[in-house]
Amino acid sequence: MIEFDGIRFNEVVSQQLMACLTEFDSANRNLTHDQVPNRVPRPVFMAAVAEVNGLPFIPKVAEFCEAALLENCDPAVLTREGFTPLCQNNGTILIALANPWSQLPDEYMALRFPEAKFDKVVTVSSEISRAIERVSGASGPNRSELEQIEVEDDDDKIKDFDVTADYEEPIARLAATILSTATKLRASDIHFKVEKDVFYYCFRVDGDLGEKVEIPMKLKDRIDAFFLSLMKLPTEIRNTHPGISGRFTISYFHRPIDIRFERHRTYRGYHTTMRLLDKSHINVTLGKGSLAFDEETLFELYRVMAVPAGIIVMSGPTGSGKSTTLNAMLRELNRPEVNILTLENPVEDEIPGVTHCDLKSPSEFKPMISSFMRSDPDIILMGEVRDLESAELAVEAAVTGHKVLTTIHTPRASQIIERFEQLGIERWKIAQTLKAACAQRLLKVLCPHCKQKLDGIDEKKRRIFNLGDEWADRVVYEANKEGCPECRHSGYSGRSAILEIIPITPKTSDELSKGALTPYELEVRVQEEGKLPNLRKSGLKALAEGRTDLAALSKVIDMTYTDE
Repeated sequence: MIEFDGIRFNEVVSQQLMACLTEFDSANRNLTHDQVPNRVPRPVFMAAVAEVNGLPFIPKVAEFCEAALLENCDPAVLTREGFTPLCQNNGTILIALANPWSQLPDEYMALRFPEAKFDKVVTVSSEISRAIERVSGASGPNRSELEQIEVEDDDDKIKDFDVTADYEEPIARLAATILSTATKLRASDIHFKVEKDVFYYCFRVDGDLGEKVEIPMKLKDRIDAFFLSLMKLPTEIRNTHPGISGRFTISYFHRPIDIRFERHRTYRGYHTTMRLLDKSHINVTLGKGSLAFDEETLFELYRVMAVPAGIIVMSGPTGSGKSTTLNAMLRELNRPEVNILTLENPVEDEIPGVTHCDLKSPSEFKPMISSFMRSDPDIILMGEVRDLESAELAVEAAVTGHKVLTTIHTPRASQIIERFEQLGIERWKIAQTLKAACAQRLLKVLCPHCKQKLDGIDEKKRRIFNLGDEWADRVVYEANKEGCPECRHSGYSGRSAILEIIPITPKTSDELSKGALTPYELEVRVQEEGKLPNLRKSGLKALAEGRTDLAALSKVIDMTYTDE
């Protein structure tokens, strides 16, 4: 039987769904039922669900949702049960739902709209959440209420903080508003900063920090204490610990979202960063969504995954999507006959069938890896190589026949080898165990509704970014500075990953071991051959296709040089 998004379909329905999926793509014929959740994109599966029920499938419905219809409904119930009213016409209400077999939408809507008739369409569950978010909002306390707060410590313990609930206490309302707004905007991080005369917060959306929102200075310790209480940390550590790490969970319309909390002491107060680990809106399927690599890159990535044993390293700066890509690779590698173990801090994306282990402190790393090696693993995911100990254990696991996936912080793929050497690993060990060095960046995508056309790139920019004369009259696009409602006036609409891959073949491994080839020379050789994807080539391709602009490209890739 197929189980998808928490819904278990009986054998008859499962066979009907497989018939629809096979009709859509003959390759799906070879899938087993337990492979469907990891191998079939959610929109394709839901289209099959719609066809089995004789209903239309609409992948995008949020823009049609009328706020007036939700006034008589509880957004939490709608989100939990996976349906929402969209619009009304001549007494008929259109309902979008993710589970056409459920009777609850009919009963719930009939009670609230007794005179109405109902039509139904099927959509993906994330689109239902987006529709509800679009017309539901949280209003925080006004400036006057914040100024009137008596500043005193609050040691109340909160397990799961519901950011869509109403709170009488202004600090709770403020925190709920900040966290719910960040979730709605798809922010990756929230920053709280204290400067000489101002205390403020801002969101990082699509890689950029947004507008600063000021808060009364006297509340900085009060807000700090509130977040410490969410993690069940005593407020007295506020003045005794230079750095605090923790995590807590919020509930957003009954959808749990993990928050990773980091705070360190500064000259004026504290700098707090909260990372939102919300994977519900991210498509972590290779070739889809933010990982929609071109065919060439995707083929090379699949070839890397076919290596039976060795280390596959993904590099890039913080926030470049390294972990997301590795998790997508794990989904592809996940099979009933394969034992996959992961060691992460924190666990960001749980995959059915994979054993995830959460590293609570650095001291747990070595005993956990040692335990891993005795647990008969086939594939091991290590969250990050950051010191000699983790590097040695990755090499040891690869030498003993395991496939190891991990991340490391280096600007370019070729520098992965040098980074392992800096950590203390001998060159020959790296050359014998490393099978692929990859570098990734997240490139901002232009809003398709408001991007502006340019008839070529001027001479100054061509010289700065080493672009040939063919770019002088080539049509490109740039972001609209004013933006539009579709992109929240940012000019961009999400991000897409670009990838650089350097495979370490047996011949290359031998040359590296003997010192006949340096990592940089290897990178140049790969670029000269022109067969493998690299960051510059992939970025320029996206620029030529009108998917990004030069400003976004030069922000994530050093375009001021070229080895070609």
